[in-house]
Order: sequence, then C-alpha cells, then structure tokens
Amino acid sequence: MEITEAQFAQIEHCLPLQRGNVSLSNLSVLNAILYVAEHGCKWRGLPKRFGNWHTVYTRMNRWSKSGVLDRVFAELQQAQVVRIKIEAVSLDSTIVKVHPDGTGALKKTARSPSASPKAVGPPRFIWLPRMLERP
Repeated sequence: MEITEAQFAQIEHCLPLQRGNVSLSNLSVLNAILYVAEHGCKWRGLPKRFGNWHTVYTRMNRWSKSGVLDRVFAELQQAQVVRIKIEAVSLDSTIVKVHPDGTGALKKTARSPSASPKAVGPPRFIWLPRMLERP
C-alpha cells in the first residue's frame, strides 16, 4: 500500500512544510509509515527504498506528538485513499521485566494460584492494526 503523487496532493496541506536540507520527502515518510502499519514489521526492518529507518521513525514520532498523523489519517480516510482501523493499542505491564531489587517487594516463598500455567491463559492485550479494505 503506497500513496501516489496525486493522492498525496489531496492531503499535502495537512503536513508541515519541509525546511532546510531534508533527505526524505514527506511522501516517502508517509509511505514508510503505511508500510510498517500494513506489514507490522519493526522500524529497523524497513526496506532500503524508504531511506534511513531512524529518520522515518523520528519524523513519525514528531508528527504523532503534534497531531499531524491524526489529521493526515482522517483526511486519507475521508478521501477513501486508505482505510485503517486500529483495534487496540495497549501495553501489558506483566511483560515488563524488572530486577527483583527494583520492585521493593519481599521474596515470595510459596507459589500463588495465578502462577500455575493453567491460570495464565492467552495474552491480555494485543496490538494489531488491520486493513479494512485495499483502495
């Protein structure tokens, strides 16, 4: 899924103006963001045709914090260029490992019932972007 020049012209007003000596155009950064959303790969796994992954990630992070990405995706969906629905975005705190000294809790000697493999069950939260339709 990539946006063409004609489709980009419809949403160009939502993106900030590029100033100075930039190596990547806003179109290529937007296509790289859509590639990561579609394929679910890591930023380091971006193909070389999109440029440096760190540059793409930094610009995406800046756009996300300033609300640019919200405006862009709203405009893209309104123009029916892409249809993306993010079902859940969450972080399950049980997967974050902390050194035992960092928790400040006393050492447990008996196993709790929730520590049994039967009570664990499936993961509690999953982040999964899904494409509704291909344009």
